[in-house]
Amino acid sequence: MTAQFENLIYDLSATGTATITLNRPEVLNSLNQQLMVELLTAITRADGDPEVRAILITGAGKGFCAGADLGKVELDKTPAAQAAREEVTRSQMNDYLNPIVAALVASDKPVVTAVNGVAAGGGMGIALAADICIAADSASFVQVFIPQLGIIPDMGCTWMLPRLIGRARAQGLALLGEKLSAPEAEAWGLIWKTCPPAELLENATALADKLAQSSAFGIASFKRAMRHSEDNSFDQQLAVEAELQAKCCGGNDFAEGCDAFIHKRKPVFNGQ
Repeated sequence: MTAQFENLIYDLSATGTATITLNRPEVLNSLNQQLMVELLTAITRADGDPEVRAILITGAGKGFCAGADLGKVELDKTPAAQAAREEVTRSQMNDYLNPIVAALVASDKPVVTAVNGVAAGGGMGIALAADICIAADSASFVQVFIPQLGIIPDMGCTWMLPRLIGRARAQGLALLGEKLSAPEAEAWGLIWKTCPPAELLENATALADKLAQSSAFGIASFKRAMRHSEDNSFDQQLAVEAELQAKCCGGNDFAEGCDAFIHKRKPVFNGQ
């Protein structure tokens, strides 16, 4: 099933993978107002659709996402224009950009991003908000905020980067704005893995389909445990694991998994 959007392509496969393709290739899929609205709508739709078991996000053309579309920014330096830019930015951040990455992180469904080209600025934030990020080995990641624009990294980058690669590397990327190649990103632990560009979509789709066939209840419980772990002490996290594990083991998916293991067959999970 394919839903109609102007700036992205939404496709739900028979396997239960909802593929969202950012589709403004002429500007490297940079985020204008319409794409922000449509992307949030598509993510919300996929997250709420019981037929969707995995979400895959990629970009059309040569780029994944070049961040915000700066083509229509008001460049006047008068106090009135400054105030207007401040208000527009606050509104876009609170209404669209932050909710986009928050929805990806909070979703109980597995999220995969397939980075086919440059992921710059907020595009990097979208890529890293996934549970698993896979990239073409020709792709790159870059934080353009401070050195090029005099603004701070956003869309979760100041939270994600130090946790994924450590403070020193996070600060170096943000302050210097140097491009990080996909192979370097893999070596640093920023992303899951890389592959040849021609194999990216096939590999990412296979990965999403594999997750779609896994226990939806188990994946949702795991994601909840991981979110709790960001703030919990070790003892607190052990308690979270005990509670979530008890619910998992009380469900039908666990019984199905045990039966499949005993009889040496592939489990068929129903998400309970």
